Amino acid sequence: MSFLENLKYRFATFSIAEKIILVNVICFVLPTILNVLFFLFNIPSNAYMNWLQLSPNIGTFVTRPWTLITYSFIHSGFFHLLWNMVLLFYAGRLLLNLFPDRIFINNYFLGVISGGLIFIGSYALFPVFAGTYPPMIGASAGVMAVFIFICTYTPDQEIRFFFVNLKLKYLGLAFFFLDVIQIPYGNAGGHLAHIGGAVLGFFYARQLSIGRDIGSGFQGVWQSIFAKKHLKTVYRAPQNKSAASKNSGESDHQNKIDSILDKISKSGYDSLSKEEKDYLFRAGKE
Repeated sequence: MSFLENLKYRFATFSIAEKIILVNVICFVLPTILNVLFFLFNIPSNAYMNWLQLSPNIGTFVTRPWTLITYSFIHSGFFHLLWNMVLLFYAGRLLLNLFPDRIFINNYFLGVISGGLIFIGSYALFPVFAGTYPPMIGASAGVMAVFIFICTYTPDQEIRFFFVNLKLKYLGLAFFFLDVIQIPYGNAGGHLAHIGGAVLGFFYARQLSIGRDIGSGFQGVWQSIFAKKHLKTVYRAPQNKSAASKNSGESDHQNKIDSILDKISKSGYDSLSKEEKDYLFRAGKE
């Protein structure tokens, strides 16, 4: 298996939360490299950043509607990225233990959109922002949507937080009110966007708990845009089916897959040889 194929296979085995984290990391590293080139050729870095970050100016936003999503993949610094991705990893893992990928995707990106709209609306509504139009970047609104969703759906679940056990509902309330009280002390638009994401996550969880998926409409949109192209899932054959197979070639093929999957379950994917990884990858493409 080539290095590229190996990366492709490993990416296919990531959870949807891990994939979004990886995309965010790539989107953080690439501009850093681009900025070096832009500096050497004396090109302003905002030549492309202005087309990705979200402006609170309604006139500017109307000409760049895609920024309602793209702003969430850009971060201002390493710790801005790190904090968001750590929280997304743990909150995403809790959510994905209970729900399929589509719920995570709906919740995360609706949180991003909700936070962006609250950000734009706040600059149009509140006098304190009059005449100022600082752009917004960062995945915090989507992260807060996922975090508050799981805090709302399983409020009494306890997690270890700085050497103490805390129920998720208390942790969620603390994060929410921390954003509220910080509004007057800097990055007011960003905190309001976090609140927008949190409210979306809360409302999504409450509606889902009574059987109503408010993300179904959004799901139809993104599923119509992105084709479902992925590796075929390889599985362990039932014993009776494997024994009854009349095609010895097919039986040997499935037995080899079973053996590889057994090895993964006992020792992990990294214990496979190059030939075994290659075989499993080809089986997934058949």
